Order: sequence, then C-alpha cells, then structure tokens
Amino acid sequence: MPHLIFTLLTSFIVVLLATPSLIKVAFLKRLFDEPGDARKLHKRVVPTIGGIIIFAATLFAFALWFPYQQPDLDLLKEWIQEFQFIVACMLILFFVGIKDDIIGTAPIKKLAAHILVGMILVLMAEMRIRGMHGLFSVNDIPLWASIFLSIFTYIVTVNAYNLIDGVDGLAAGVGLIGGLAFGILFFLASNIFMGMLAFSLAGSLAAFLIFNFSPAKIFMGDSGSMLIGLIMAVLAIKFVETIPPENSTFFVSKLFTPVVAMSIVAYALTDTLRIFIWRAVRGVSPFSADRNHLHHLLIDSGMSQGKTVICIYIANIAVIGVAVATAIYSVTISFLITAGFVILLATIPWLMKRLHTKKKNSANKTRHLNPMEAA
Repeated sequence: MPHLIFTLLTSFIVVLLATPSLIKVAFLKRLFDEPGDARKLHKRVVPTIGGIIIFAATLFAFALWFPYQQPDLDLLKEWIQEFQFIVACMLILFFVGIKDDIIGTAPIKKLAAHILVGMILVLMAEMRIRGMHGLFSVNDIPLWASIFLSIFTYIVTVNAYNLIDGVDGLAAGVGLIGGLAFGILFFLASNIFMGMLAFSLAGSLAAFLIFNFSPAKIFMGDSGSMLIGLIMAVLAIKFVETIPPENSTFFVSKLFTPVVAMSIVAYALTDTLRIFIWRAVRGVSPFSADRNHLHHLLIDSGMSQGKTVICIYIANIAVIGVAVATAIYSVTISFLITAGFVILLATIPWLMKRLHTKKKNSANKTRHLNPMEAA
C-alpha cells in the first residue's frame, strides 16, 4: 500500500511543480495552439506540449517506487519484463506524439506506431486477451483471435483517448477516473505492480488537471492523450486476466470481468465507436474532423466547457458503478445492463442539442415575426 501512495504523490508533485515552467518555455519557444479553426473552442493561444510532463512524471514515479524487494522471484521477474516493454512502448508513442504536437505527423505514420506498440505488447510482452470469460457463453478463444483482438484493442483504445481530447479537462479527467478505478481494483487483487502504473498516471493527471481544466492554461496534446490510451489499454487487458487472491471476498472475486474493464474506459470507447459509425453512415472518412463528438453535442446544447466535462465525469463514474453493481450476475447479463445504460447516457446529449436547436429556431422565428422586438 505505501508504494501505491508514494507513487501517486510523487507523480502529482512533479507535475504540480514543473508545469508552470513548462508553460513559460512553451510561450518562449512558440509551442502553442492558436485559435481560428471552427472546431477549436479556445479563444486564445494555449501551449500544446503538456504531454511532456505527464510522460516524465508518470515514468519517473513508476520507476522510482518499483517494488524490487518483492520476495517472490518469479513474480518479480514477470514485473521486470512487463516494465521493460511498457516503458519501451511509452517511449515510442511519446516521441510520435510530441512530433505531432510540434510539427505534425502523417496519420499513416501514427497508425504504424500504434500497430508496432500493439505487436510489442501482444507478441513480445504477451499482454493479451486470452478469453472472453463467459461473455455470451464464450470462454477460450483461438490464439490467432487472441492476438488480433488484443492488437485491435490497443489501437482502438489509444486512438479513443486521442479523439476525446477536444475539451478542456476532458481527457485528463476521464484518464484520472480510469487510473484511480484501476488502481483501487488492482490493490484489491494484490497486484501492486499494475496498481502502481495506474496510480502513477492518476497522480500526474490530477495535478495536470489543475492547469488543464477550463479555461485551460496548457493542453496535453497527442503526446499526453496517446500515453493515457496506452496505459488504459494495458491496465484493461491485465485487469481482465487478473485472478484475485483466494482469500478475496465473494464480491471482489466477481469484479475482474471484461464488463468492469470496459466500463472504466466506456466514455472514450463509446464516443469513438459512435462517431465512426456516424461518419460511415454519412459516407465520409471515419478519421475526418467534425463537431459530432458527445462533448461537442453538450456544448452545442448550451453548456459551458466546465459543466460539460463534469457531466461526463459523473456519467463515467455512474457507468463504472453499474458495472460493479451488476458484477454479481453472469458476465453476459452484466454486459447487457451496462451497455444499455451506456446507450441511454449517450443518447442524452443528442436529445439536448435537438431541444436547444428547436428552442433557438423558435426564438429566432418569433423575433422575425415581431418587427418591433427586432427593432
């Protein structure tokens, strides 16, 4: 337990103390994002290299408090191997992301980096989905399906967190919730190593959110959002494959299912899946930019950025709560209930925007019909 607390506090303090200096450097070197694009919500220049400090603090805290005194030598060897591959993949995505933040990177090159990272984690580190754990009565899956599904999961999750980074404090807050949730659950499963990874990210994001919440003083950029996606993907897959200790309570032993893992990353995955389907139906590229993300719908319904992200935080926590509460049932039933709740929540922003647009059009029509009021 002390390792987890120290890891969280270390990453938090590093980001808290170093971010103001990073902001100054960003302005001196003109490493900022300028307003002008119709999709951009900020009205002033904002530094875009916050991912540098998130990466540095997370890696520093994770390495500093690495539990090298683990008495189980086989387990320690496993942790060291996982640490090696996780750090290697963090470095790949960090440098790809920081290049994109500063001078831009072709989408095909970013995709190649994502595939490379997925292959390293799945084929070399063997961090992969080995079964469905009873979801729709499916347990074991073939090796080829395990490899394909795992690589696909890494690519989708990394891109999902990259795509939701469109509102002040959104990716950082959702990542913070995910890091804390995974950290607590891994602690209950006595997996200190993965708990440290989760808490090192959570501490970094908690401090970064102080500077990133609306109105943001700094953005994390792709170097930060892709790092969050990578760590969330690693935590989710390791979570599903975790076997709780034999002395765990009945309820804790039921928590380690694909449904709980998916609920923690639910917002990022739901918004990404929804936007890809929306664009495909309209016959446009799924990678094209628009204002149809759930956070855009909430803002277009009249909500401020601050209220928008708080609503999304609450929704994310609620989804996790539903998944945890239904974990006592079969995996399939838990999935159907949680998925239904997610679909319901995802419909609300669309309805809010339609209602807001209808009221706005009605008000404009009334003014047009009343010349005296228009005057």
